[in-house]
Amino acid sequence: VSWAADPAVISPQDPTLLIGSSLVATCTVSPDFHLKAEDLYWTLNGRRLPATSYSTLGPTTLSVALTHLNGSKQQSGDNLVCHSRDGGILAGSCLYVGLPPEKPVNITCWSKNMKDLTCKWAPGTEGETFLHTNYTLKYKLRWYGRDNTCQEYHTAGPYSCHIPKDLALFTPYEIWVEASNRLGVAVSDVIMLDILDVVTTDPPSDVHVSRVGDLEDQLSVRWSSPLALKDFLFQAKYQIQYRVEDSSEWKVVDDVGNQTSCRLAGLRPGTVYFVQVRCNPFGIYGSKKAGIWSDWSNPTAASTPRSERAAGGCDPKGGEQNTTLRRELKQFFGWVKKHAYGCSNLGIKLYDQWRVWLQKSHKTRNQV
Repeated sequence: VSWAADPAVISPQDPTLLIGSSLVATCTVSPDFHLKAEDLYWTLNGRRLPATSYSTLGPTTLSVALTHLNGSKQQSGDNLVCHSRDGGILAGSCLYVGLPPEKPVNITCWSKNMKDLTCKWAPGTEGETFLHTNYTLKYKLRWYGRDNTCQEYHTAGPYSCHIPKDLALFTPYEIWVEASNRLGVAVSDVIMLDILDVVTTDPPSDVHVSRVGDLEDQLSVRWSSPLALKDFLFQAKYQIQYRVEDSSEWKVVDDVGNQTSCRLAGLRPGTVYFVQVRCNPFGIYGSKKAGIWSDWSNPTAASTPRSERAAGGCDPKGGEQNTTLRRELKQFFGWVKKHAYGCSNLGIKLYDQWRVWLQKSHKTRNQV
């Protein structure tokens, strides 16, 4: 035993144990302190352990028996401390109680504009297994590369790593994650991917939302394709989502295709709408993968025109005609929505003609 300046020594010092294990620890006091075994007691995480678990092994040595240990309450270890009778701390030891790491699962990766690679994973069903676990993302070119280790962790959450540069295109990578703690090492399954298959991009820019003439139930949305990919051969598809100002529920338009404009129809007159657009740059250099959606663009707001109503007047027949026309319009638009999904140009043109005719007929009646 090497005393140095310590008043006592605990053995074993800072052990690592499996959950359910038992431990006998001893506290031996330095002869210089003139303390005896009966002058000592033990605490675990600040709680005094019962004297029934103590044994005197010598004039200055007191042991404690711990059975069926549970997982550590903190990853820095549970504090087992030997005290003198007056409460003074003589020595301490950290108990690390847990399980070996589990195999990391669910590795997913994406590349922002083909310039980098970010990967995320899950730690397994038991999480950190009560012990601090180190995760290391490794990667290599499939056929002839050497192992590389990712350096920038926690960039996209607690289980993630970012590779900022020096990535090859047109060659698949092997990627895996190693988990290690005080009780062992676990390695994930290896995934294989080509950077071209996991490209995402910035949200569409220059999103503009405007009225469509006096049509009170439509808005026009236009945007620009991602500039970062303008020099690359790829297809793109877009999605739009929109909501009314006083609602948190978004409605999604899925069938925009690769056009950079769309007409939203069937909206409420005189209402403020928030609109967002996102992009999926699939098919880069002929890739057959589905692609990865970008984030949504910042919301852009616009309002539909208020519905025109006849000023003054007291013609019940006119009111009845207006109600009939609105009912017919609702029926017609229901047909458009059912048979011409989302942004169908044919359906919208027919609908526009219907609306213009209605508005002209309204104005004619109001002038009479």
